[in-house]
Amino acid sequence: MDSRNWRDRLLGGSELVLTRSRIKAAYAVAIATDVLQFVLGPFGWAFTDEILDVAALIATTKLLGFHPLLLPTFILEFVPVIDVLPTWTACVALVVATRKKQSPAMTRDDSDTVTIDVKPTSVT
Repeated sequence: MDSRNWRDRLLGGSELVLTRSRIKAAYAVAIATDVLQFVLGPFGWAFTDEILDVAALIATTKLLGFHPLLLPTFILEFVPVIDVLPTWTACVALVVATRKKQSPAMTRDDSDTVTIDVKPTSVT
């Protein structure tokens, strides 16, 4: 396995296509997590915040692909005062902006087209 292929898979490179539905779902997960943490936070329920953080990390990684910004966000959620801020929503916004900047703009026809990758071979 070559290192570039491994890096692309880890960072959600060429295999993951950012669609509007994936972006909307990632925002929904992030906003729901932040709202639940804000509402349930003062009650001090044991491990509720941590379970929500793990679920948010897994869900956003599945939807957007892994991005290094997800890890500091996950760690920041363990800091007592900062965990009340909407960190997951901000993280999803940054990841989406970064991914959109890296990938070419998608037109309306791109979702219906099929790309075929052909490797050149010599016939003898």
